[in-house]
Amino acid sequence: SGALLTVVLPQLYRFLARRTNAKFNKVVLKRLFMSRVNRPPMSISRIARNMKNATGKTAVLVGTVTDDVRLNEVPKLTVAALRFTGAARARIVKAGGTCLTLDQLALKAPKGSNTVLLRGPKNAREAFKHFGAAGVPGSHAKPYVRSKGRKFERARGRRASRGFKV
Repeated sequence: SGALLTVVLPQLYRFLARRTNAKFNKVVLKRLFMSRVNRPPMSISRIARNMKNATGKTAVLVGTVTDDVRLNEVPKLTVAALRFTGAARARIVKAGGTCLTLDQLALKAPKGSNTVLLRGPKNAREAFKHFGAAGVPGSHAKPYVRSKGRKFERARGRRASRGFKV
């Protein structure tokens, strides 16, 4: 529930960070307090790729695990995360894996032993494509335009035949 994510988990990991001397708990605690933007989701295909050489270990993600239809066969995985989408949870369980919540992980591995701490791609958001100066030579920043037609940011300054080319 929402109370578990916002109240109980930080209390639990604050306790573990204080009582155990494991850096894992400090990192998880810090990530629990991060904003949604800084807790990006991660697909099961990316988790599977990262866990290829870490058999028998638990993948830990302080964020959401999402499904990826491009992945045909999901390997047997043990994943601990804040949230799972319905399809991602179903595919992991169907493959013989397990989906854990972070409080279940605290019971299983209080010091974070045999775990791999993962993070989703922060720069994959649509908003990131707009960061930077659009229209500057060499910049691939996406301009905020009303339309993608012929008249919209495609004429003056873009083609030599229309006044000038930058």
